[in-house]
Amino acid sequence: MKSRSRFVDEDAARLAVSLARPAIEAALHDAAISGQHVLHLVVLDPAARPGTCRFEEAILHEQTLGQQNRATWDADYAAYARDKAALSWRHGIDSRRLQLLEPHRLGAEDRLVWGGVCLDGIVVAASGAMPQWDEAFSLWVAGNVRALAYQRSAAAGGRQAR
Repeated sequence: MKSRSRFVDEDAARLAVSLARPAIEAALHDAAISGQHVLHLVVLDPAARPGTCRFEEAILHEQTLGQQNRATWDADYAAYARDKAALSWRHGIDSRRLQLLEPHRLGAEDRLVWGGVCLDGIVVAASGAMPQWDEAFSLWVAGNVRALAYQRSAAAGGRQAR
């Protein structure tokens, strides 16, 4: 599927991760943040909506930071990141907020995992760190995606907020 978002495509998603990468990689050295020193990120197309495409088609970019050797991982962090992204995408809310504030919305098929965020419709999820850090890293990347969309909109003649 080609991205349907006007201002967020695979290049923007990749750049959003790249901008956050130095800080995330520095944090991953701390075993209290990530015992495996790894983080897998998933960024979705903000224009893709449940019911209009399959979840896999909504993925713009996936990337692993830190420990690249999956054979040494104690869990499949890529699968967990996708599960977190799917949860936030389907429900339109951070996975932590959904589980703590609106557990009545959870379906039997929903995985109970934290670390996916939905920032103004921008879904990013991370796995490999402690859940609060997965969420923080997801927010960093989602914030970068939003800033890049604003920048691209302004460059295309859209009104830029001051």
